Amino acid sequence: MKPSNQFLVLLTISLTVLSVLSACGPEENNVRTSLNADILISNGTVYTGDNLKPQNLDIAICEQVICGLYNTGDHNVDAKHIIDAKGKIVSPGFIDPHTHSLSELRSKDKNHNLNYLTQGVTTVVNGNDGEGPVDIAATAKFLEANGIGTNVALFIGHGSVREQVMGREQRFATDAELAQMSALVEQAMKDGAVGLSSGLYYVPGSYANTEEVITLAKVASKYQGIYDTHMRDESTFNIGILASLDEAIEVAEQANIHLHLAHIKALGVDVWGLSEQAIEKIELAQSKGVSISADQYPWLASGTKLHSAVMPKWVMADSKAAFHQRLNDPKLTEKLNQEIKENIRRRGGPSSLLVTAFKDQNLVGLNLEQIAKQRNLSAVATAIQLVQEGDVRVASFNMSPKDVEAFMVKPWVVTSSDGTNGHPRKFASFPQKYSEYVRNKKLLSIGEFVSRSSTETAKILGLQQRGTLKSGFKADVIIFDADEFAPRASFAKWNEYSKGVNTVIVNGAVVIANEQYNNKLPGKFIF
Repeated sequence: MKPSNQFLVLLTISLTVLSVLSACGPEENNVRTSLNADILISNGTVYTGDNLKPQNLDIAICEQVICGLYNTGDHNVDAKHIIDAKGKIVSPGFIDPHTHSLSELRSKDKNHNLNYLTQGVTTVVNGNDGEGPVDIAATAKFLEANGIGTNVALFIGHGSVREQVMGREQRFATDAELAQMSALVEQAMKDGAVGLSSGLYYVPGSYANTEEVITLAKVASKYQGIYDTHMRDESTFNIGILASLDEAIEVAEQANIHLHLAHIKALGVDVWGLSEQAIEKIELAQSKGVSISADQYPWLASGTKLHSAVMPKWVMADSKAAFHQRLNDPKLTEKLNQEIKENIRRRGGPSSLLVTAFKDQNLVGLNLEQIAKQRNLSAVATAIQLVQEGDVRVASFNMSPKDVEAFMVKPWVVTSSDGTNGHPRKFASFPQKYSEYVRNKKLLSIGEFVSRSSTETAKILGLQQRGTLKSGFKADVIIFDADEFAPRASFAKWNEYSKGVNTVIVNGAVVIANEQYNNKLPGKFIF
């Protein structure tokens, strides 16, 4: 007797359902499965990123993706390589939404990005602060051909686009120039940029009006990009921190785009305590439907170049030659002295500006006050001299611990480094946040730290299949010791690799094993 068509349909449906169930993870069913995998991570305490609670799971990796998550021991996985994570934490690789690592990634000797890998970071973002390459496609092609140790995503920088079209002129854009800039942003978005970044505190971005930024943000919005901004002012340098927040929120509203506030802070004694008002303003906008997030590095000192820290923006217009000419113009001496002196005060005074990188190594580790005494000059005159002698990087000790902590506990604030030479944040931001604010102060749970260093960041950036330990997602996985994960870098020695990350897997390739680098470059350009 032949089976009926109805029976055959029901049989087919049943087999299909069983097939689907067998591929599901432990959160979906407890069916024992048989699987051939490349890697099996077993016996670890797992934080998936989308679940803040620890779980006892084994994780299977097939080529570049996670192909199964199972209750520990409740599976039949045959793996070529088994990693025993007993006593350690397994989590998604961290995603740093704000780095300045492109020069290393372009190089032949530092393209491993080991200072990030040893922090547990498997994906870095570049093109922040309105900087970075305009040609996203060419940059991505070069990086993948060159080989990179971490994944990388790129913003298209407003300042870079503006400089390509207008140079460093201190004026608003014409309609024709806006059209040219819009075309560059559109091409960048088509080529995989994750959004538009601005550095409205820096030259030449500081010369733009809000309307210019809104126009370009609308282009990024068309391609589901986000707007990432180093605000026009994080202190009292020009319009003030709260007015700058208003401007950023206006851009988001007018362009219908997600707003991401870079390295959120209250910079300088004049605005200490304003974190409370800033948070109220952000959360009020969120309650009205504006999509807003932020990132933060866990240090009390910011880092930048001396000219950006204390020189007035008008003096830096046009070119370096014009900049230096103005610095030495006797007619401008009084005006410059007043404005530079006030900018130094805002940052806590000359003793708060520590030289962290400069061609004259004898000055590294000294603050502006000490160098001024050496030269028998005022702090202002010393600063004017130094910026003409070359790029001087400084750490500016200008943040209140209460403000840092007030921002950190917010669920919309994720982890970043803003890594630059001379500052330990480049080598140790993620372990610094973990050791200081999770393990010591218990301001965040381990689950919150992991999620805000991986899953939430991936969501903000729109990175698909990244940032979470989930079947079908890319295998960016780290294993670290909860007691040993800590920074080695400090302001005295800023470029020390962090400790405690035992294993790093990038796109299914084991890059670090037993805290040793394997000389692999499996990173990808992602968007």
